[in-house]
Amino acid sequence: MTAVILAAGVARRLAPLTDRTQKSLLPVGGRAILARMLDALHAVGVRHVVIVVGHCADQVTALVASAPPGMTVECLHNPAYQKGSVLSLLTARDVIVREPTLIMDADVVFPREFLRRLVASPAPNALLIDRGFADTGEEVKIYTQGGRVIALGKKVIPKAWDLVGEGIGFFKCGAEAGPDLVGLLEHVRDLSQGLCEYEDALHLIVSRQPVAAVDVTGLPWTEVDFVEDLRRADAEVLPKIARLEGA
Repeated sequence: MTAVILAAGVARRLAPLTDRTQKSLLPVGGRAILARMLDALHAVGVRHVVIVVGHCADQVTALVASAPPGMTVECLHNPAYQKGSVLSLLTARDVIVREPTLIMDADVVFPREFLRRLVASPAPNALLIDRGFADTGEEVKIYTQGGRVIALGKKVIPKAWDLVGEGIGFFKCGAEAGPDLVGLLEHVRDLSQGLCEYEDALHLIVSRQPVAAVDVTGLPWTEVDFVEDLRRADAEVLPKIARLEGA
């Protein structure tokens, strides 16, 4: 299994911190978010990583030179990184159609248990879901019915569902679903002229491929979109992760 990490965007909401720094390289507890992510992948046995880069790409390249021993990391450049994330994920299309992948946003601070549960899930396709969230309108929400994901997005609401939770930004994509996902990414890219997010394609694929929801409710984590998220990651989330992992 290969991890595909999206670390290309400009992250204007974190300016000026990200004016000259890639968002995924912002420090939490003195270490870059992306470095922590690579350590977590290594801990669960993922040895091949593809990182899609764009904004401050040279900084990411420099960081991956110190990836954990035995891990190979390849950087793929998305020249249109200022557009939607659909273009970043399409940059890794050859990997997605070739083998099972873990598709991951690079701005998440999380415990290794997230990846253990996702990798260990018997479902070939799966999304992580946190049911203990406050809906501010910013969250990508995941809806399930009968144990299967039926919809996801910030604004989409299905007619009926059993459970709803916040998406973490991690998707396990099986070998059979990979070519289908790439086709849907190309479809939403063409409809939006490359301005939409890759989640628009995930919303479409759940009606074509079975996708399970893997529950991580109660575990500490945060996506880093705003300066306050970065402060909370340092002050609250990381100490909880450290206690959980015995660090």
